[in-house]
Amino acid sequence: MSKKDSSFQKVFMSFMYRGKEIFKPLNTGWIDDRVCVVREWVANVFFYRKNGTTIMIDAGYNYERLAEKMAWLDIKASDIRNIFLTHLDTDHIGALEADSEGLFREAEIYLGEEENKYLTGELRRRVLYKLCKLPIVKLDNPKRLLHDREVIYIQDIKVEAILVPGHTYGHLVYLIDDAYLFTGDTIWFGADGGYSFLNSLAEDNALAKRSLVKLEELLLERKCNPLIVSGHTGWTDDREFAFRHKDKLCISGKKQKPHDPTAPYDGYDEREDTEEKARNMRLPKAWDSMRENAEQ
Repeated sequence: MSKKDSSFQKVFMSFMYRGKEIFKPLNTGWIDDRVCVVREWVANVFFYRKNGTTIMIDAGYNYERLAEKMAWLDIKASDIRNIFLTHLDTDHIGALEADSEGLFREAEIYLGEEENKYLTGELRRRVLYKLCKLPIVKLDNPKRLLHDREVIYIQDIKVEAILVPGHTYGHLVYLIDDAYLFTGDTIWFGADGGYSFLNSLAEDNALAKRSLVKLEELLLERKCNPLIVSGHTGWTDDREFAFRHKDKLCISGKKQKPHDPTAPYDGYDEREDTEEKARNMRLPKAWDSMRENAEQ
């Protein structure tokens, strides 16, 4: 299912979303000394390294160039023993499905208790305004189910799972070492700040917005100001920017305003994603039109 669905999305979503500035994936490369990224069309796969240990956040599409681009970052598939899944959509679990290249067959995967119901068939994933049901995902890797606010350690890497239902009912974000927040499909970064992710793909948009409010409240309560990484629209170290429009949705059927000059015309066009850039350039944070205008 995954390879077929990945191929279908490449054609259908490229046609549907080109020119709308919806998908703004990071190119392959490093954000800083600990976090690096592989670009798979409009999606990103993330790696976090510390003291010789590397963990993976999300598993992208069923994408034939994953091993190649990991090599640009000097990461081998055999290095990855632990994979943290925010949710089970095709563009976040493809490298783990049965018809994939099997790069991570021995890795343990982590996902939310509620999200696991999409694996068992207790829940069926619905997209496109709930009009379309997706096939049931099948994963053969050993798995560990996480509950809300559970903290685990991979060597000396601290990972906290935080439940943020809405896009899917069991969606998790991961707060790593209290310094990096990987948000999957919870937040969408527009040129004027963060919104709840695409309205057409959520199980429950109202719930998704409430989850964002609670997530920000949690960070404020802890006085935590992490680097915030999204699944499709880059990263920011500005918490206010990330949650600026937490009570609003990204409306996916129209061109986004204000205009983001950094957004690709077609997120599936990877010509700008090269090994030379991956090895020699740090990845810029999401563009903020309000800050840009204030500085002029």
